[in-house]
Amino acid sequence: MFQTTAYSGSLKEQYEFLSRQLDALLEGETDFTANLSNASALLNQFLNDTNWVGFYIWKEDQLVLGPFQGLPACVRIASGKGVCGTAAAERKTQRIADVHAFPGHIACDAASNSEIVVPMVKDGELIGVLDIDSPLKDRFTEEDQQGLELFVETLVNRL
Repeated sequence: MFQTTAYSGSLKEQYEFLSRQLDALLEGETDFTANLSNASALLNQFLNDTNWVGFYIWKEDQLVLGPFQGLPACVRIASGKGVCGTAAAERKTQRIADVHAFPGHIACDAASNSEIVVPMVKDGELIGVLDIDSPLKDRFTEEDQQGLELFVETLVNRL
């Protein structure tokens, strides 16, 4: 049974603990959807000041909505479009302080003001992206980026 955890220590230490939690949570489970669902729920309970946490899956040369926590979202995103599509096309984390200043931003939730998107790559192939939105501008730091990249690496190793 999972219980909410009080995280302590530096932000780096908290993300390291979170990734260990994820690894333990996914141990022995091979279902892709179940693992992404639990990963989004775990992140949602860990993060503060966010309004959307979830995944888009790479299918047929586009991103398709996967498991998430938050309001209903855009279902399909073309490669190179918006923050998610840019992360997918470049296979590079996008940390956007103000989404309204991002050319071609796709607004699924009008309350979102900042966003971070981490590509998920396994064996050299894009399998999707982790997308997190916040109602706060400049919500995500370099430390958040490093922690979320570790989280995605841990997740991809279990998929």
